[in-house]
Amino acid sequence: MTRDELLHALAALRRARIGAVRAPHKPLLLLWLLGRFAATGGSAVAYQEAEAPVSRLINDYGPTVMSPRLARQRAALPFVQLDRALWELCDSEGRTVGPDAPERGGWLRERGAAGRLLPRVEQALTDPVTLASAVRLLLEQHFTPSLEAAIRADTGLDAPAAKEEPELCVPGTPAASVPSSPPPSPSPARRRGFADEVLRAYGHACAMCGYDGTLGRHPVGLRAAHIRWHSQDGPDTPENALALCAQHHALFDFGVLGLTEDLRVRVSARYTARSEAGRAVDALHGRPLAPPRPGCAAPGPRHVAWHSRQVFKHTPERVSGAVPAQAEGGDR
Repeated sequence: MTRDELLHALAALRRARIGAVRAPHKPLLLLWLLGRFAATGGSAVAYQEAEAPVSRLINDYGPTVMSPRLARQRAALPFVQLDRALWELCDSEGRTVGPDAPERGGWLRERGAAGRLLPRVEQALTDPVTLASAVRLLLEQHFTPSLEAAIRADTGLDAPAAKEEPELCVPGTPAASVPSSPPPSPSPARRRGFADEVLRAYGHACAMCGYDGTLGRHPVGLRAAHIRWHSQDGPDTPENALALCAQHHALFDFGVLGLTEDLRVRVSARYTARSEAGRAVDALHGRPLAPPRPGCAAPGPRHVAWHSRQVFKHTPERVSGAVPAQAEGGDR
């Protein structure tokens, strides 16, 4: 398998949906496997070993599920459903486990299920540039930039070798090391001028806390934050954006902070802090979001609803639109 073939296979990975809710199970399993491969040179793993760390990744970077039992075995879905053009899965007797197998942790554990990336995939990943390109594509296609460092750290992909970028072709470079066709584009480029438009709309101040720091003429520590992530078809339009300070942008993308239908800030009940600075985040709960300047679009209800359903970290007793406890299935 060539670098191009692997990247195109990853780009073609079907985006999972559970009902209308995103399910980043497959890309998170793949990123965990890439981290394992980078560390050990192999990807073979028993489900019993992968269940806890991969389920934890899905809980941290995917939508909330209501059932604690389900939360502990969320790795079962991608273990069974990961594309067989990339992955093979067998039971303890070496018999193939197909994609029609039950997506249940107990079923997989009882049969000693174990999987690995196909040998041709592992061979392609021995090239550090291919490995780095695969990691970058999965991150850009399924997540948002402020989560990248945390996902890399949690999957063991924060080492320099996993971040190596493709080199430009220079005279004397062997033709075999140069991709034969352009790699797939993970997501469309952002609209030029989008960030400036958003920051101006909010008076170069955080819409949640009012932070408006500058260095000379330049705002510092402020971001134009998508409400619906760019990687999830979120448009570069003012009604899908907020001006946020760097701290609250990160907390918004992690799901610590969210918005109510009437555009008040809410803080996840799952958030905890010991220090005075950390507890200051709780003081934002119920605070009205600062409105944009006159004539500028306010956050759109459909984008706010997307963030609430897909990103905000609910607790079981207050989940609205989260993944039902009985159904982590559907179109994958």
